[in-house]
Amino acid sequence: MLLGLALFYVGAVLILNGLWMLGRIGDREISVINLFAGGLTLLVSLHLAFGEGADAASVKAAALSLLFSFTYLWVAINRYNGADGRGLGWFSLFVAITAVPVAAEALLSAHTAWDVWLGLSWAAWAVLWLLFFLLLALQRPLARLTACVAIGQGVLTGWLPGYLLLTGAIA
Repeated sequence: MLLGLALFYVGAVLILNGLWMLGRIGDREISVINLFAGGLTLLVSLHLAFGEGADAASVKAAALSLLFSFTYLWVAINRYNGADGRGLGWFSLFVAITAVPVAAEALLSAHTAWDVWLGLSWAAWAVLWLLFFLLLALQRPLARLTACVAIGQGVLTGWLPGYLLLTGAIA
């Protein structure tokens, strides 16, 4: 159920960040959802890492979830401190590189449709973080493409699967 909760708000923040990049949401206002989603995924990660029943698999899940938390919290902080985002861009490269073997491992060990979806989602997230690296660190003119990819991934890798998990439509 924690995965559904986290994915639901990952979907929301990706969609809204995409809309923000398209100029539909103001700089200061976008911080609200980034702080919320970053804080929520941070709490989920802390529970996975340090909660009752924590084991190697839950600590790994926490470490990977913190990639999302840190990204969203960094976006929020940058909106207040006026940073240009280059540091976040370089962090995004780290995350993109990390996500590639995570995707490969998930796909190679997949036994269910959900496992395949998770592996494909990690591959998609690797692409999105790579776009953020190119946009922010290397200052390539990819804002519109990155925004559209964020919105699409927000729906397909976050909001929809999160909702289906929360409602019990998928397990």
